[in-house]
Amino acid sequence: MYHSPFREDSDASMKVDYNKNLWIDYGSNEGGTLIDLVMRLEKCPSGEAMRILEQWLSGTPSFSFHGNNTPERKEAKLESAIRITEVAPLSSPPLIDYLRERKINIDIAKYHCKEINYSVNGKPYFAIGFRNDAGGYELRSKYFKGCTSKDITSHTYRQSSCQLFEGFMDYLSFLTMKNWQRSPIDAIVLNSLANLPKVENTLAGYNSVALFLDNDEAGKRAVQGLRSVCKEVLDMSTHYAKHKDLNDFLCDKKRSQVAEQNRFVKPTPQPPKRKNRGLKM
Repeated sequence: MYHSPFREDSDASMKVDYNKNLWIDYGSNEGGTLIDLVMRLEKCPSGEAMRILEQWLSGTPSFSFHGNNTPERKEAKLESAIRITEVAPLSSPPLIDYLRERKINIDIAKYHCKEINYSVNGKPYFAIGFRNDAGGYELRSKYFKGCTSKDITSHTYRQSSCQLFEGFMDYLSFLTMKNWQRSPIDAIVLNSLANLPKVENTLAGYNSVALFLDNDEAGKRAVQGLRSVCKEVLDMSTHYAKHKDLNDFLCDKKRSQVAEQNRFVKPTPQPPKRKNRGLKM
């Protein structure tokens, strides 16, 4: 267990598995492979992360987390440890339950996502998969957050307006709130803020761009940066300013609705208790 390098972390909440070369930050529910870690630390896409790793490898004997495994050759391919074994319709009860916890409409999720069976070092796992433009998948489950390759997901129809989402859970949350199977407006899901430079030129071509980014420093910086690139920027995070992101807002909204409904549910009346008068002899 380590202190997270991404935020203030008084308690060590980042777990690293040396054997699998995987990590997970329980505080932010993020995780993945070594390449994903470099992408997160350096705020760069997968190709740049691999180049950075190659530079590091030139002066180190190994690319494991603790560096004391069998040395790897420099020319070894730095590929993701995740191997997809099957892509199927979304149906697993644990994954459906996870989506329900996130208050996502299940039919909408099934339209956009797949159930991904994958292995890491020969061990089988499964997760919700959201396909990106590179043909890879963003992977999510209750216990894992990662990807097979990092890229954007775009649904564009050459319209004048565009919606930009930071993650696919935010996109599914928006569709759930609108009760839309898909957005009639052009939509781009970054899948990581590190992918923002890839779409800046595309966003500059729209008359207006609605941003659904996280309420954190990185999200605010991204908003300010896009104001200098786009013709009109609509910062939609003002509508969920008291929440971490759009999905957090949706979850809180659903909980409030349930609580409000329960206020007007009358308790079932209980029959009066009969007094025990004893038996007559």
